[in-house]
Amino acid sequence: MATERTLSIIKPDGLEKGIIGKIITRFEENGLKPVAMRMQHLSQREAEGFYVVHKARPFFKDLVTFMTSGPVVLMVLEGENAIAKNREVMGATNPANAAPGTIRKDFATDVEKNTVHGSDSPENAKTEIAYFFRDTEITPYASKR
Repeated sequence: MATERTLSIIKPDGLEKGIIGKIITRFEENGLKPVAMRMQHLSQREAEGFYVVHKARPFFKDLVTFMTSGPVVLMVLEGENAIAKNREVMGATNPANAAPGTIRKDFATDVEKNTVHGSDSPENAKTEIAYFFRDTEITPYASKR
């Protein structure tokens, strides 16, 4: 298995619900270590740039409005097969279709307010991490887990 990094975002609804710690605990309990983290209120320009791949989709404007409605927690998670593991821990995009025990099943409101974002491929992980973090902000560490 390969050690990978992936971008994770706790979205504004996660912060509103006061579940930052619960979400990070889920990641850590599943072998994903936060090696970079910060809270930030995304500007419209930052949100539009990050989600530019969805620009032509009908939900783009609502997505940008939601992602700029409050602060988010940006993280780089590291671990064995981190991209797939993160997506497994998050659950399906639509919480109604998410497996029991996943973040989205337990905490998300709906497909728009689905609490977390995670990269969906190694290529996107690399691009998404670089969008928010410089290499010098990523601090790997050994854990005894």
